[in-house]
Amino acid sequence: MDRLWDSVAFQTAATYSVVVVCLIVFLAAFEFVTSYRNWDEIKNGNLAVAMATGGKIFGIANIFRFSIEHNDSLVTMMGWGVFGFVLLLIGYFTFEFLTPKFRIDEEIKQDNRAVGFISMVISVGLSFVIGAGIS
Repeated sequence: MDRLWDSVAFQTAATYSVVVVCLIVFLAAFEFVTSYRNWDEIKNGNLAVAMATGGKIFGIANIFRFSIEHNDSLVTMMGWGVFGFVLLLIGYFTFEFLTPKFRIDEEIKQDNRAVGFISMVISVGLSFVIGAGIS
């Protein structure tokens, strides 16, 4: 049994499984805090929502990439990933706060692709900054 735990393939599968579950939970959290339903909007062809959601997916995955690289245990990796997600969520609220002339959620829901693109880039960019802090 010890050989199984030490197997790189087993560790990779375990890490992958944990990250996929965390990704689903974190996307559900983003769905909860936005005024639109991500998957309904994407199904209807809303490119702004697709870009913003894609940026969130990339951002979460990138944070976990850094966490996996710099932590030996699955629990520690998950803890840093959760912490990174919280920071990414704070970044989302900060973006909303720093644009008082319009509501980010409403613009994205209305398929404002410029706002969707900026939202995507912010998520991606912050994930690198958060990841650098993890390492």
